[in-house]
Amino acid sequence: MPKKWSPDSWHGLPIQQQPDYSDPEALSSTLEQVRGLPPLVFAGEARQLRAQLADVAEGRAFLLQGGDCAESFAEFSADNIRDMFRVLMQMAVVMTFAAACPIVKVGRLAGQFAKPRSAPTESQVGAELPSYRGDIVNGMEFTPEARAADPSRLLQGYHQSSSTLNLLRAFAHGGYADLHRVHGWNLGFVSRTSQGERYADLADRITEALGFMEACGITGDSVPAMHEVDFYTSHEALLLGFEEAMTRVDSTTGDWYDTSAHMLWIGDRTRQEDGAHVEFMRGISNPIGIKAGPSTEPDGLLKLIDLLNPENDAGRLTLIVRMGADKVGEHLPPLVRAVQQEGRKVVWSCDPMHGNTVKSANGYKTRIFDQVLSEVQQFFDVHIGEGTYAGGVHFEMTGQDVTECLGGAQDITERSLADRYHTHCDPRLNASQALELAFLIADSLKKQRANGQPRIVAEAS
Repeated sequence: MPKKWSPDSWHGLPIQQQPDYSDPEALSSTLEQVRGLPPLVFAGEARQLRAQLADVAEGRAFLLQGGDCAESFAEFSADNIRDMFRVLMQMAVVMTFAAACPIVKVGRLAGQFAKPRSAPTESQVGAELPSYRGDIVNGMEFTPEARAADPSRLLQGYHQSSSTLNLLRAFAHGGYADLHRVHGWNLGFVSRTSQGERYADLADRITEALGFMEACGITGDSVPAMHEVDFYTSHEALLLGFEEAMTRVDSTTGDWYDTSAHMLWIGDRTRQEDGAHVEFMRGISNPIGIKAGPSTEPDGLLKLIDLLNPENDAGRLTLIVRMGADKVGEHLPPLVRAVQQEGRKVVWSCDPMHGNTVKSANGYKTRIFDQVLSEVQQFFDVHIGEGTYAGGVHFEMTGQDVTECLGGAQDITERSLADRYHTHCDPRLNASQALELAFLIADSLKKQRANGQPRIVAEAS
């Protein structure tokens, strides 16, 4: 029998990727303030997402999860949030039109501040300082003052997340997501690209279909999904002190929910079976994810699944595969077969970003767009070959016109990386590249459906 769980039962267990705070009393005082703050999301919303992810696990919907690599305090603005939401809506429309199934929309937003690092320190010009771990921990500037872990940043992260959520809810339910605005989402630099033109053609077809439906009496008044969407937030549950402080008992069910986001995930570096992150996550009732890299073994994955989803509930657990284009064909099939043979109900999602990070000749951390495309294509091919369902994708992306990933229809080169390289951590797809990828996924969804996978039930997204 598993031991009794509580929000603090992870204390004393091995833990990875935690900042070294020099003033434990200041940290404790800050976390006590966080405990007294209102929840950022509500248990009922998390349950609703879990029910929608159950549809994904059963092959009746598809998961689109995307957003910033690491949210920034300095670049926080309504325009940036709007542009991210807009591109995710464009991607969802492209996929919905192709697959004729609901797209579950989850952002890496309103809490994706902390980042795991490959080393605790970094060196520049002979000096060694703690690594940058995201704005909620320390600053990017390479100075001792900026790189010191600062507990007050936890409060700043909370308040920025709250503001972001307020704006996202307004966009999702206040008219911006209305399908009649489908052309309006194609603003800015994307509209001048080949992908923007392709999207405009699709938008024309949707507008014609809406006109036909309205002539038949089917309007937004009778079908709310035509003018509003469900939009959820997620982030990696890395800073367990903060996540514990945001965990509350739901008065309706008596279950524990981490109210910092609708969905949380465990990273590839923190998924140890006997570790603190797995222990914390096994007790919250949110839908959760596990990042699975090329070192993931079938037996170890099954143990994690049993620890985190012992009731085998569809929608509880998403496996976010991040292998790399050169490894996914070898490492993914054994995992899919093991999970399928044991009858485990999971959502299979592809993260084609983290396994395809390289360093350019001029020193920039980047990703090659063709490798990202290749991993997505191979992910679908594996599932078609195994008779299972490729249920989702997970991207680091932005709505801005950045130059951080090489290639794509814009043909970003190593020389142009420096033009608009703005990420605070890992390179992100820009809006044009994200839309280009959406069209590829749409084609893969059509192929999957043509092969009899899944048993899709068409319904409003």
